[in-house]
Amino acid sequence: MPVPRQRHTKSRRNRGRSHLALKKVAIYACLKCGQPILPHHVCSNCGFYKGREIIDTMKKLTKKEKKIKEKEVAKHEKEQAKKEKDLNMAEMSK
Repeated sequence: MPVPRQRHTKSRRNRGRSHLALKKVAIYACLKCGQPILPHHVCSNCGFYKGREIIDTMKKLTKKEKKIKEKEVAKHEKEQAKKEKDLNMAEMSK
């Protein structure tokens, strides 16, 4: 049966384990809809990646679901346009 040559100290053992710590997961907001997504992934809510539509999310929905989703998207776009307008007005007043 193999036997370890020499006992390792606590500090040596702990230095070896220093790279096993968990790292924080980076979560970003989708540029199109604002939903949280992982980096380098297509948004599951709107199907956009890097400003381009990759997946047509409306295709799989029923007629009733499509109508609801389109209203949500229109409302969100309207809110974003309003925010941009408010920012521009604030910048002009400076």
